[in-house]
Amino acid sequence: QVQLVESGGGLVQPGGSLRLSCAASGSIFSINVMGWYRQAPGKERELVSTITNNGRATYADSVKGRFTISGDYRKRTVFLQMNSLKPEDTAVYYCRMIGNYVYWGQGTQVTVSS
Repeated sequence: QVQLVESGGGLVQPGGSLRLSCAASGSIFSINVMGWYRQAPGKERELVSTITNNGRATYADSVKGRFTISGDYRKRTVFLQMNSLKPEDTAVYYCRMIGNYVYWGQGTQVTVSS
């Protein structure tokens, strides 16, 4: 069974940083897009950032200049460096990888609070 496992979430003060990691395991499958979504309480899940297999990255306007995505398609891993965190960034962050199928992680909690 293919699984995506996230790590790196936690509690951080405003202005702080966190680095999220996601790794795929299980059966062999091809991936051409990797990325991150997030969902805050009472809100719909929203796209945060994606990176294609040619290295092109996209970011939500709310995180541009603060977050940086990186990945390794050979290792099937993706990362999200989050700097200058704000309380509005508080959410469950989900890893997503797309190939022949769409794969989702179970999510990791990020809480930004004093």
